[in-house]
Amino acid sequence: MAFTSSPRGARLARRLVSHRLDSWGHPYGGRVNETLALITAELAANAVRHGHVAGRDFHVRLSQGTDAVRVEVSDTRTERVPVLADAEAPGEAESGRGLLIVAGLATRWGVTPRDGAPGKTVWAELRLA
Repeated sequence: MAFTSSPRGARLARRLVSHRLDSWGHPYGGRVNETLALITAELAANAVRHGHVAGRDFHVRLSQGTDAVRVEVSDTRTERVPVLADAEAPGEAESGRGLLIVAGLATRWGVTPRDGAPGKTVWAELRLA
């Protein structure tokens, strides 16, 4: 689904993921729903803050396999790719912790080129078992 590159779009993306997970049997307030909603919030916020291109939306894709749920957030910026290394929190800075949160919560995460369009996709998986 496409969302406007704005704080409102990021909030709607998180809510849609939470709603869809609930309909898939991962209830609101449960581990899977809460964790993936937080991961989606961080990835969507990054897409809005660091991946924003005027007039372009960011996209969210949610999929469930037999043993994991995966969320993908795509934006149109190719030159601002997140670093996959474990880093320290940025001291007293007010930002810079989102991907540390994602790395701590997700079973796996990474970055790939966006399929069929310019940009990148940042994805995270959460094991169900």
